[in-house]
Amino acid sequence: MHLTQEEQDILAGSQGEVMQKVLRTIVAFGDVFGAERLIPIEGPIHFVNTTAMAGLDAVYAHLDEIIGAGIKTLQPFTVDPYPMDFVNIETTEEQKKEFLRIYEPQDRYIEQLLKIGLKSMDDFSCACYLPQIGNIPKKGQIIAWAESSAVVYANSVLGARTNRNSALIELFCGIMGKVPEFGLLLDKNRKATWKIEVRTSEKPSATVLGSAVGRKVMEDVPYITGLEKYLGTTQDGDTQDYLKDLGAAAASNGAVGLFHVEGVTPEALDLGEELLAEGYQTYVIDDQVLADTVASYPVLWKDKKETPVLCLIGCPHLSLTQVQNWYHKIVDRLEKEGKERLAVQTIFLTPPAVIKEFKKDEAAFERLTKAGVNLSNTCPIMYMTNPLCAARPVVTCSNKARTYSTARFYEDDDLLEVIVTGDPERRNA
Repeated sequence: MHLTQEEQDILAGSQGEVMQKVLRTIVAFGDVFGAERLIPIEGPIHFVNTTAMAGLDAVYAHLDEIIGAGIKTLQPFTVDPYPMDFVNIETTEEQKKEFLRIYEPQDRYIEQLLKIGLKSMDDFSCACYLPQIGNIPKKGQIIAWAESSAVVYANSVLGARTNRNSALIELFCGIMGKVPEFGLLLDKNRKATWKIEVRTSEKPSATVLGSAVGRKVMEDVPYITGLEKYLGTTQDGDTQDYLKDLGAAAASNGAVGLFHVEGVTPEALDLGEELLAEGYQTYVIDDQVLADTVASYPVLWKDKKETPVLCLIGCPHLSLTQVQNWYHKIVDRLEKEGKERLAVQTIFLTPPAVIKEFKKDEAAFERLTKAGVNLSNTCPIMYMTNPLCAARPVVTCSNKARTYSTARFYEDDDLLEVIVTGDPERRNA
């Protein structure tokens, strides 16, 4: 890697041993991927690692070194969701003990993050780009993120530039203010090697479409056609929510860090099919492909007919619009059934700032609570990391949560029927 004189001086110890270690780590990371230089970061980082688990003592020791040297990130950062919530999610004493065992160093770790540059205790969310949080990079900006669903959103929906970095690497880059230049930071690697033609009879589920795309292209870049007739060419809130869930599924069911949607996403609007690389492959996704994709998902419950006890909605975190839309769907369905309360305890996962905003509508919040829905800012995947929770029959409409846990997947309308009736075999007619 070609380093500037200032960078060489830092490696020689000009800014102390800790900065020397930070830069040495970044350079080693870049060398692995063939980066030729470091380039400045132009926006704040988002840190993926919000959980403190026993056995990661080396991480906490590194952070203590950084704090001891008086070093912070150049800009305040946001971080993924907090891993526990004993207030809004009903938790037994046994489950609570297990959570506290798994995340024993959590309090110490959060104190470390606040000292290094975490913005505030309200800035815990995997969807840091939502307007209520405001970590929204601009088109073309160089950033350093690691959270897979945030990376694919930043690259695809916002047109910013980041690789899927390893945890802690993005924090070190935020301290140094520089990132190795390789991968999706380069024009040539943002071209699509797959053309995905969507030929469905109606607007496809974002999370199922993303799953089908991710499974096919894996870590490659897809150029998706056929969605513009459903999404239009203006990125309103509903479109961004759709692309958020599509990208999260593609990133977790495959390893997609960037996708283009013809006539919709920034680079596709600018360049169109010029984004297709020479020799690209074509894959058609129709109704049958989507049906086969859903049918392939395993049900990991011991008893597949067991009544679900918990529903987790929001992975990635729900936007305010999504919270409001789910609220209306649940209330309308309950009224149609002549019921006051859902058969299955349901949790909406969403950022602290979105919870505060929704609660301003006191009548809606009271009705939602009465229906058996709580709002939480935790992470459903971290909740399901607890083996006592993973053993329970939990349902979700998130393909990311399905991929990383034992939660059973349903598409939105089917999930609504399940949580209203409590019947795991109930489907939307």
